Amino acid sequence: MSAAYPTVRRDESTDSFSFSEACKSLEVENDAIRRQSSRHGLWIAVSVYVSFALPDRWLIPDVAPATITARFVVAAMALLAFEVLRLAKAKTVWLDITCALALLAGYLAWLCPAIGTRDVTAMSYYMIFGAIFMMGANLFFSFPFRLSVITSSFVLCAFFVTIEAYFPSSQIYKLAFGMFYVSCFVFTSSINWRLNVERRNVLLNAAEARYQHWEASERGRSLLELSNTDYLTGISNRRALDRRLDECWAAWKDEGRDFVVFLIDVDFFKRFNDRYGHQEGDRCLTVVANVLKAVVESSGGMIGRYGGEEFIVVMPAETPSIAMSLAEKIRMEVEFLAIAHDERPDDSPIVTVSIGVAFTREDVGEKVERIVREADLALYNAKASGRNCIRRFDPSLPRPDDNAGKLVPLLTAAIDRKLVSLVYQPIFDLTNERAKAVEALMRLRMPDGTAVSPRTFIPVAERTGAILELGKWAIETACRDILMTDRMATVSVNVSPIQLRSPGFAASVGDILARCGVSGSRLALEVTEGLDMDMQSEVLKCVADLRALGVEIWLDDFGCGFAGLSWLRAIEFQTVKVDRTFLHDCSDPRGLTMLQDMISLIRNRGNTILVEGVETAAQLSLLKDLRIDRVQGFHMGMPVSAERLNAA
Repeated sequence: MSAAYPTVRRDESTDSFSFSEACKSLEVENDAIRRQSSRHGLWIAVSVYVSFALPDRWLIPDVAPATITARFVVAAMALLAFEVLRLAKAKTVWLDITCALALLAGYLAWLCPAIGTRDVTAMSYYMIFGAIFMMGANLFFSFPFRLSVITSSFVLCAFFVTIEAYFPSSQIYKLAFGMFYVSCFVFTSSINWRLNVERRNVLLNAAEARYQHWEASERGRSLLELSNTDYLTGISNRRALDRRLDECWAAWKDEGRDFVVFLIDVDFFKRFNDRYGHQEGDRCLTVVANVLKAVVESSGGMIGRYGGEEFIVVMPAETPSIAMSLAEKIRMEVEFLAIAHDERPDDSPIVTVSIGVAFTREDVGEKVERIVREADLALYNAKASGRNCIRRFDPSLPRPDDNAGKLVPLLTAAIDRKLVSLVYQPIFDLTNERAKAVEALMRLRMPDGTAVSPRTFIPVAERTGAILELGKWAIETACRDILMTDRMATVSVNVSPIQLRSPGFAASVGDILARCGVSGSRLALEVTEGLDMDMQSEVLKCVADLRALGVEIWLDDFGCGFAGLSWLRAIEFQTVKVDRTFLHDCSDPRGLTMLQDMISLIRNRGNTILVEGVETAAQLSLLKDLRIDRVQGFHMGMPVSAERLNAA
């Protein structure tokens, strides 16, 4: 029997931008600049043209009234024609043609009455200023090459016709002035050609730069979107929800705007996976996620995958009754999906969800994590109440970790009573598959010999502060077991955010290194990406002090927490450890793509890449193909005591 699912359609759209479009956009911008430049240029040219009325009066006074009148008439008509076309939003080419015609009209309108002067000698020399019109066509205006050549050619022809027909003179005169005009024509035309080519090259280079910038922006946007999206379900991940939680928390603290947090858990999901397989389990989570997203976002909330089969919802809370009604709608929508689940130990044959609800309240605490914790406690009580139900956080309800209180006195005396120990798991370089480093892992046993999971005692140690002494003991023990005996070149030790925030932590590490007589470069401290790792100045200062000692700082479990990219940007980690879940999800194409993208991101940052959780030969082969630097996992080596490390 297989689970049945409704059809879920997901709209996906991507923006495209080609090099040709970049050229077109730049041409549009350049066109606007050219229009403005042509206008300014024409006004300047007209001003200069009209100002030559004074030389007319000096050099050819007998025809000056006619030439001056012609100048003003041509100037007025040229400006009027240009402004009319500009206001009519005519194409730029018509504005260029108008300017070119204005040049020709200006030259001919002056030349025709001027050649009737009695001062033939003065006029024959005065004609040299006709070269200004030629240079204006080729150099002053930004005409296309063809238009500039045509315009300047007309000026050149008009000069030769005039000098031959109206000013009989010696061959020397004609040769000298003719060579001058021809030289102006050739030189200015060649310069115009080079300017046009240069302008085109500049446009192409600018278009290429714009296109590359767009590509880089798109890659950054895609990577950012990928970093905020759960690879399996396509909804937001914990990183994105953490940011939303911070925003809501700040709005509640500053403006009193209440919000609510739902934690949603798919009931008996492990049994579902065992019955139908992980592929069907992934499909189930995807379908449920899309239904939840439709309900939540229509109400102005945000939903993300909290981890495994858990989802988290953050949304404004106008009233508790509205929020509880939405929670009930979520529960019913999942129930209406009727996804078969015949391995449940209760009487329900379909997939359902349990929901824990927590509201902002005056004594909720000083950190946003507290309201998430309260939603988790409410979810715990929903499960304890039979599942497929909703429970609101109640401070009077029993806490699921009440028994953890028994560990508090035990942790305080764990070092003295030798209840805590270290085991070491090898870290292999893939270039030669040799172990040159190990990770120190803390273990705790009850007085009767019963092992306590690190997931149980580490949070208690952090909450009570016992982690400070345990952490120092772990660093010194690792140095004595591994570094002083030269069993390995490097040992890494996990550190808690509480340790990094503790005054004098870096100094205590320096004292340990001095007592053990080992170099700081052989010690690595692994910082776990997580909710508690907020950007505090004391943490960054502590990291800087540790780096000054030569201690390497590694980022552990990258990708599973909230602020990995922020920490990569803030701290130069020597090594980044990719969380094991990304390797284990590589059987799915989307999971493999996610791992490849994450590796590319880390590699581009220049960090050493370490992938943990290698449990099969196939996984090791995949990591070799991806050119990973280092690996760690049960397939390569189990955690063992220091004495057994050499034989492992």
